[in-house]
Parts: sequence; structure tokens; C-alpha cells
Amino acid sequence: MNTFVENAFVLKIIDSFKSLYEKEGFKKYFKNTSWLFLEKGLRLISGIVVGALVARFLGPEKFGMLNYAMSFVGLFLAFSTLGLDSIVVRELVKSPSDQKIILGTAFRLKIMAAFVVLLALLLSCYLMQEELVLTLMILVIGVSAIFQSFNVIDFYFQSTVQSKYVVYSNIISLSISAIIKLLLIFWNANLFYFAAVFTFDLFIVAIGLVYHYIKSGNSIFKWEYSKQKAQELMAYSWPLILASVVVTIYMKIDQIMINEMLSSEANGNYAAAVRISEAWYFIPMVLSSSLFPAILNAKERKDSSYLSRMQQLYDFMVIVSLAIAIPVTFLGDWIIQFLYGSEYIESAKVLVIHIWAGIFVSLGIASSSWLISENLQRISMLRTSLGAVVNILLNFWLIPKYGIIGASLTTLVSQITAAWLFDLFYKQTRDTFVMKLKSLFLINTFKRIIKL
Repeated sequence: MNTFVENAFVLKIIDSFKSLYEKEGFKKYFKNTSWLFLEKGLRLISGIVVGALVARFLGPEKFGMLNYAMSFVGLFLAFSTLGLDSIVVRELVKSPSDQKIILGTAFRLKIMAAFVVLLALLLSCYLMQEELVLTLMILVIGVSAIFQSFNVIDFYFQSTVQSKYVVYSNIISLSISAIIKLLLIFWNANLFYFAAVFTFDLFIVAIGLVYHYIKSGNSIFKWEYSKQKAQELMAYSWPLILASVVVTIYMKIDQIMINEMLSSEANGNYAAAVRISEAWYFIPMVLSSSLFPAILNAKERKDSSYLSRMQQLYDFMVIVSLAIAIPVTFLGDWIIQFLYGSEYIESAKVLVIHIWAGIFVSLGIASSSWLISENLQRISMLRTSLGAVVNILLNFWLIPKYGIIGASLTTLVSQITAAWLFDLFYKQTRDTFVMKLKSLFLINTFKRIIKL
């Protein structure tokens, strides 16, 4: 019998799905995941198509200002989440009878954090002496932190495996947002209104979540605040706050530095490329969350296939990433020209470099799951922090020399450093470094092809 077929990880997963699908429990989780995947797919399409139309209308300079404002606020919004997301879901699963106290306490904490964020944004704009239009854009986007507080209802639906209600709200918001953006283009609207749409999106989502929560027989007016529960939640979540802030700096700092060191126009060109390059990042997240449980099962059984399955996951991530990166490298000019027009032609050079960072992003997502399974969260935090430091330092050096090309090279190098090279320097992760090395050079993939 063909050895490749016998050992094919993906075929094993498919066979498992066939036997599991008949079980009611699996059907419940499968449908829940399908709803989430649908929403992400629609968001991807809308983001690229409507986003391209907005970018064409605004032009590189105004589009750069809009993305600068969103990235600037994003640094502060990372704090407003308070790292509570996964903690609240876990607590709701463990103690469903305490739902009112858990949701009420989490909501109060998030609301307080939202107002702190707004004050911090106002103070930052004053100290940085931002122009009035940009300050207003930053503040109106910052108001979204208040509406994001209602995502505690999302956590409730996650804990009860009813994510379809969250998807309903998101799809309605996505549709209304797309229509409004198209109308703003038609009406030749001011840049400020495009910033306001971002906050309006979250306002619609909040209304949708409240509606479905009440429809399911609950009431937000019965939520209760508990000082003791607040202390418990914050005791669990404070390390996650730091992690969230570091990750956001890692992902957003390049656009802020480009805007400050070069110009809004340069930032517009860079943002246009990044939106395409990062649009598919939800795919490795879905793949990892779908395939990793099978790897954990092998570990729990102390099965010898544990490491081989991990290797196959890395291989799969690299193959999927290459399947996206290679065509985009050759079609980068055409993609930018088709979506954004000749005004954004500088974006093409950024795109063909930035798209290769996706390989290491995928490996990083897969290995993050592995680090958690091995109880190595501290190493995960150190890895992300190193990536952020490398990103900032290289941007200071390369952006003045090479402009937005330098920023894209910085992203690629920082991802290589954090998601791969970092593993070489810790004994616990050295084997993972070798596994990723094999995946990057397609060693196992070529072996399987030869065996065919």
C-alpha cells in the first residue's frame, strides 16, 4: 500500500470528519465554525472590493491619513480589551449559572477602559499637536471602544456555541457599511465621514448583539457588577493585556512610523499593499484551529505520531502560503493596477515583498498553538516582544533609506526573526526550529512526491 497515502495527515483528518459528522455534538461545533468562516469570507471580499473603491476615491494621501488614524487608535484599543476575551468565555463555560455577574462585571470593566482610552487619545493628540481634522478622526474612531464593550455578548454566544447570532450581526453591519461607503463615494463626501463609518459599524454590531441576546431570553438590565469577580478576571487577564498591546504594536507601528517619517501619501501606498497582503491571514488561523485538536489528541495518547503531525501541519502551512505568495509575486503590478489604479503603483513593490511575510505568519500561528500545548506561554510572549523590537529598530533604519520598501523589508525580517530564528536560541524550541526549517525547504513534501 502506498506509504504516502497511509501517512497523509489531511486524509486522516477527512476520515475523522466523516465518522464524526454523524454525531450531534460534532455537527453543533461544525455548524458554529462554518458560520464564523462564512463571515470572515464575506469580510475578505468586502474589504478588498469596497476597500479598493474607497482607496481609489480618496487617493494615496487621504487614504494614508485614514489608515494612520485607524492604526494610531488601534494601539490604544488593544488596551481597552483588557485581555478579557478568552478569559470571559472560559468563565462562562465553567460557571454558566454566573452569567449575569460575569457579563456585567466584564462589561463595566470594558466601559471604564474605553473612557480611559478616549482620554489617552485626546491627550496624545494634544501633545503631538495633530491637525484638527486628524484629531477629530482619531477621536471619532476612538469612540468605537465604547461599542466594543458590548462584545461581551459575543463571548456569551461563543460559550454556548451559538456564533451564528454574532455572524448575523456582523453580516448586517458589513452590508450597511459597504452601502454607506459606496454612498459616501457617490456624494463625494469628506474624509471625516469615512472614519466615522468605522465606529458606526461597531455601533450596528452592538445593536445586533443586544437584539439577539434579548431575543434568546436574556436581558442586559439584569447584569450585575461584582468587585470580587472584577479582581478575579483582572488577575487572570493582566498578562494578556501586555501581550495584546505588544502584538498590536508589532502589527500597527509600521504605518504610524511611515506617516510620521515620510508622508500620508507614502502611508496610503503602503496601506493599500498591506490590506491585500494580510487579507488572507484568517486562513492559517482557521487551519490551525481545525487541525490542532487532532495533534493534541495524539499527544494525550502519547502517540508517536504527535511530532510527525506537527511537522505535517508546518508543511501544510508553508504549502498554502507559497500557493498565495508565488502568484502574487508575479501578478503584483497587475493586482494593484486592477484594484487601486495607477495612483497606487508604488504599492506593487511593497506587495511583492510583504506577501512573503505570510509564510512566517502562518508558521508563527501554528507554533503558537504548540507553545500553549507545551505550557510555554512565556516563550510565546518573549518571541512576540522580540519581533516588535526588531520591527521598530529596523523601521528607524530602513524607512529613511528605502521608504515604504524598507518598511516592507522590516516586516519580513521581523516575522522571520520572531516566528523562526527565535526558536534556535531556546532548548525547548530548538526541535521546532529544525521542523520549520524542513518545512521551509519543502524537504518532507519532496520526499512524499518521490514516494508517489
